Amino acid sequence: MEQARTALAERIAQQRRGVGDPRALIGEMRRSVLLVPTAGGGLWSARSGGVRWICGFTDEAALARFALLHASGDQPMDYAALLGARIVDEVVPSLDEPAGLAVDIATEDGSMFFPPVVGIVPDAAAVDFGEAEEGRSHGR
Repeated sequence: MEQARTALAERIAQQRRGVGDPRALIGEMRRSVLLVPTAGGGLWSARSGGVRWICGFTDEAALARFALLHASGDQPMDYAALLGARIVDEVVPSLDEPAGLAVDIATEDGSMFFPPVVGIVPDAAAVDFGEAEEGRSHGR
């Protein structure tokens, strides 16, 4: 029996099909509780393309797919349940390096990346903050 998708997983699927509203997707991410694996006293993350990605999962099934690939042996994978808003507003800026949120990375055709850009993370943590400021001042 297939588990019903979370609201965030459904928004991700819509966006991947090209029919979703990006603002609604970001809003849903911010409202959603994500399961974030923990390791060594911190949140599990991976670095790719010069960005540190905090990995979050929309439900236990998505986390289990990830755990099959990354957990050590028969050990259970510990995780924290955090609001998406807390991850992008508090955790990302605290890392002092470009960081974003990667959701459901072990779900084939179901992952979504929220990069460290204006509109997703606080301006001070956004890699494009200067560019965004420049664009706003030219439009006046």
